[in-house]
Amino acid sequence: MEADISDMRNDLQSRDGLWRRIQLECQKLYTELLKIKEFKDIQEIQKKHQSSHVQLTEQLENKNPELLLFAESQECQEEELNKIRNHVYREEQSHCSEQERMKTEISDLTEELHQKEITIATIMEKASLLERQLKMELETKHKLLTKQQLLQFHYQVIKSENTHLKEMV
Repeated sequence: MEADISDMRNDLQSRDGLWRRIQLECQKLYTELLKIKEFKDIQEIQKKHQSSHVQLTEQLENKNPELLLFAESQECQEEELNKIRNHVYREEQSHCSEQERMKTEISDLTEELHQKEITIATIMEKASLLERQLKMELETKHKLLTKQQLLQFHYQVIKSENTHLKEMV
C-alpha cells in the first residue's frame, strides 16, 4: 500500500509538474496570443493609415488640377487687381493735379477779389470825397443862390423905390 501511495504520490507529482508546465505553456501561449493580437492591431492600424494615405494621395492628386486652376485664377485676379490699382493711382494723380489746379485758381481768384476789394475801397473813398465836395459846392451854391435871391430882392426893392422916386420926381 505504501508502494501504491508512493506511486500515486509520484504520479501526482509528475502530473502536478506536468500541470505546471501546461500552465506555463498556456501562459506563454496567452502572452504570444496577446503579442500576435497587438501585432495584428498594429497591422490593421498600418493598413488604415496606408489606405488613408492612399486616399489622401488620391484626394491630393484630384485637388492638383483644382489648385492649378485656382493658381491661374489667382494670377488673373492679381493682374486685374494690379490694373485696378494702376487705374486708381492714375485717378488719384489726376485728382491731385486737379486739386492743385483748383487751389491755384482759387488763390488767383482770391487775389483778384482782394484787388477788386482794394479798388472798391479806393473808389468808395473817392466817392465819399466827391460827395463831400459836392455837398460843400451845393452849400456854397445854395448860399450864393440865397445871396443872389436876397440881392435880387434888394434889387427889386431898390428898383421899385427908384421907380417910385422917378414918379415922384
